[in-house]
Amino acid sequence: MPLALAATRARDAIEEDELDRIFHALADRTRRALLRRLSGGPARVSDLAAPFAMSLNAVSKHIKVLEQAGLVARDVEGRVHTCTLAADRLRHIEHWLDYYRRFWGDTLEALADYVEGER
Repeated sequence: MPLALAATRARDAIEEDELDRIFHALADRTRRALLRRLSGGPARVSDLAAPFAMSLNAVSKHIKVLEQAGLVARDVEGRVHTCTLAADRLRHIEHWLDYYRRFWGDTLEALADYVEGER
């Protein structure tokens, strides 16, 4: 296998792994709610946990999944943990969706051309 092809396949596999982590993180409504809250600015873990009927430890586990996906950065100062949204990671999803937007746009355009040609 040529070196360039091997490098492309390795890069594609890494991108797929990143998408898997991101989609896994977004698959849970609690994690999506945490991201929504963080879109308004950084917040302490205790503040993020307040609206949920679960322990601080459970919320922290959700945040850990978001961190592993690269969607959240955590800053620790003593006992205070502050989280920040890393929204740039969502571009991976945007690029993935762009492929399907083009696919459906082309497909619907072809269908429209076909239907109009039948008239």
